[in-house]
Formats: sequence, C-alpha cells, structure tokens
Amino acid sequence: MTTMLDLNRIRSQFPALSLQAAGQPAVFLDNPGGTQVTQSVIDAVTGYLATSNANRGGAFATAQRSDAVIADAHQAAADLLGAASPREIAFGPNMTTLTFSLSRALGRQLDPGDEIVVTRMDHDANITPWTMMAEDRGATVRWADFDVEDYTLDMGGLHNLINERTKIVAVGYASNALGTINDVKTICGWAREAGALSFVDAVQYVPHGPVDVQALGCDFLACSAYKFFGPHIGILYGRYDLLDQTRAYKVRPAHNYPPDKFETGTQNHEGIAGTLAAIEYLASLGRVADQDDNNRRGNLLRAMDAIEDYDRSLSAAILDELESIDGVRVHGITERSRLAERVSTVSFTWEGHSPRQIAEALGQQGIFVWDGNYYALAVTERLGVENSGGMVRVGAVHYNTIDEIKRLGAALRDLA
Repeated sequence: MTTMLDLNRIRSQFPALSLQAAGQPAVFLDNPGGTQVTQSVIDAVTGYLATSNANRGGAFATAQRSDAVIADAHQAAADLLGAASPREIAFGPNMTTLTFSLSRALGRQLDPGDEIVVTRMDHDANITPWTMMAEDRGATVRWADFDVEDYTLDMGGLHNLINERTKIVAVGYASNALGTINDVKTICGWAREAGALSFVDAVQYVPHGPVDVQALGCDFLACSAYKFFGPHIGILYGRYDLLDQTRAYKVRPAHNYPPDKFETGTQNHEGIAGTLAAIEYLASLGRVADQDDNNRRGNLLRAMDAIEDYDRSLSAAILDELESIDGVRVHGITERSRLAERVSTVSFTWEGHSPRQIAEALGQQGIFVWDGNYYALAVTERLGVENSGGMVRVGAVHYNTIDEIKRLGAALRDLA
C-alpha cells in the first residue's frame, strides 16, 4: 500500500517551522547538519525530566520508568534499522564518539601489516577514527577514490583494495557533501568474502530512506538521531555476536554484555526518550487505518518509502533552480534519471561568489544553508575547493516544500 505524505500535517508538528527570520518565514535547508524536531520529541524530553529522571537499575518508581523508556527506545531503534534484536543497539553522545570508541575496541584485534579501507567520499568521522587506530596499531590504510566528474565511488578500485590482509572496510551510506548513495550492500559483501568487518556511516542516509542492516549484511552501522528529527544523540548497530566478542573500553562495574558494555557512563536518558519519540513520529507517517498499529517496523518502512519518493522530487526541484543560474556548478549527480542514486543534499560552487558570501546573503533572507566542508574534508580536498571556502550545501528533508525551494532559487537569482 502506497503512503502519501500530508505536508500540512507534517509541518504543523514542527514548532521551529513557524519561526521568522529577517521578517520572513525561516526556510530550513541546513538539514544535513541537523534537522528540526517535532513537538512530540520536545514533550518526550521534558516529560522524561519531569516524571522519570533517574539512573538505571534503581528499586524505585522513577528508575523503573526510566528503564522502561530506555528499553523501548532500544527496540524502536532496532525497528528503524531492521536489527534482529534491541541488544544490537547502543546509544552514545554522537556518531563520531561511538565510532572512535568502536575503532579503539576493534583495534585490539589488529596487528602490524593488517589493512583498513576508507573512502575519500566520507565524512571525517568515518575516516579519522580508523586512520588514527591504524597508526596506533601499525596497520596500513588503503584509500578508495571517487570519480570527480560522476561523483560516485570507484567501485572497481575499492574492490581491488580488499584482500586477505583487509580487516575493516569503512564506507558511507550516503555522502553528506555530494548526496551520492553508495552501494553499501555490495561493499559489505566484498568485505565479508575477504573475512573483513564492514562499518557503515548511515548518518546522512537514514532521514531519506529505509534501512535494513540484515539485508545490507553490514557488521556495524552508525547514525545520529538529530539528523532524523530527534535530539543530539548517536546510535550504533552491531551484530550481536561481534558486540559480544569485542572487548570494550569500560569501567569494571559495568555489565560485560551488549549493549551495556558499549554504553559507557550514564547516558543522555532524556535524549534517548526524545529519540524514541522521533522514531514513533516517523512510524506515524506510515500508519494506515487497516494495518496493525503495533507493527512499528512495517509502519516505518511505509513511511520511509514515501519519504524516499518525495525526496526525489525535492532533489529535482533543487537542481532545477540551481541549473537556471549562470556560473553555478553542482557537485553531484544531476541526471534526473539517476535521482534514485542520491539524496536531496546538493552542494554547489558559483563562479565569482565565495560559499560563505552566498550562505550569508541567503541567511539575511531567512534561508538557512551550510558552507565549507561540513567535515567532509577528503571530498573538498579531492575536488580542489577546500582552499577557496568549500561549497554551499542545500539539504532538504520531507518537511520542506517545493515553494521553499523556489524561494531559494529566487534569492540566488537576485544575488546574480
């Protein structure tokens, strides 16, 4: 059954979308850096602090309520990602911190001469944790390149890098700079065939389409709730047998089983409550009258399929506006027949205009976009734009409208 998105209903649930900036309604196209949240997320955070604020495992009411919320959030995150069990989900401060923690733990298993594969298309949070660990362990880093004209990974070159010495392959699901969706299922398969572990950075992809870690065959996957309409918190998925076998860096009284041993210290419980609410919000978009309301995974899949379809119309609208302006160069897939290969995150440069100047001018008109490298340093260096200020990034999500994209285009044409 096809689910249609009701934009008016969706937008009414996000209080920030009613904000004014420069005397006009704010247009949030800064979403790859962090999305806005629903009122239900705000209520969940404040409700937790008001009624359930306690540490875990206590023999009293607030601790028991807190434990229940946290347990439900683990199950919700498992439903979102298609994990086999909530025990395959660990929460943490953010994707970067979780990746550093995991890389350090996995590094115990590496010897000098072992190899790690990373890509030049990735956010630095999926590069530096691995390269620093490799340096500590005497391992070798192999870099997979991307085509600077086609903006896709060099899959043949990446495949050739994976061999019997490869221990970890780290790849992004979707580029936070170029918008390209990578064929992570194939890459994870190559890693598995070589006896290597696969790690997927799905931060940029999760807000835009359905995820099924079991179908992907990945060993680990990380994402961030604040990129899919929740609070500032990170999520790590790991196959249970791997989490169980991996020796984590933790304090002695902490439990030595997943996910507890990877959730070091007291977690951001109110953020976890908000993450649960964000996933419930997404599931509500896929709920239909003749379906089981308790089937959260099914509702999420329907919702994300609908979001994915709408995402492509947003991508097309952004490209239409940018391509109407002389001197603008889009760094990413532009063919309308290939929109399934990208998310609605579009970066560009404009001859005669610095990215910062463009972002500032748009900000003065209430249109929020990012400029710079957005921590995708390897991308901007590879494209040769790092020293000239990087790129301007426009990132739409399902609460954005085509009219907002047209307003962006009009503002850019005024700058011309």
